[in-house]
Amino acid sequence: MSVEMLGQSPIASDRQLRPLSPATRAGDFVFVSGQVPTDDDGQIVAGGIEAQTRQVFKRLEEVLALAGCTLADVCKVGVWLADARDFGSFNRVYMECFGSHRPARSTVESRMTIDVRLEMDVVAYQPQRG
Repeated sequence: MSVEMLGQSPIASDRQLRPLSPATRAGDFVFVSGQVPTDDDGQIVAGGIEAQTRQVFKRLEEVLALAGCTLADVCKVGVWLADARDFGSFNRVYMECFGSHRPARSTVESRMTIDVRLEMDVVAYQPQRG
């Protein structure tokens, strides 16, 4: 089995490349790196947990699309919240974005390395065609 890098290393607001791939494909699995609520220029999106969660989902959808996947292909989600008190508001947006799809999930409270409310990574499953 080979591992295929998907997308280019992201550039943050300091204009420096980050040492990671947005996603990698290993066989039928797509592993998406942790996504934070940044805009196309690498700037952190203003707003509380709900605005930032929506932006993270937008980022996840963009990266999943590199592998021809959608949120419906996600089988596992990892969530890091800066403040456990955001859990309820986060869950409301999470359910809105995933709809009736319910992937396995782990959620922890964690100190963040940048000033954001959350980070999420996902694993998607989509059999390769051909």
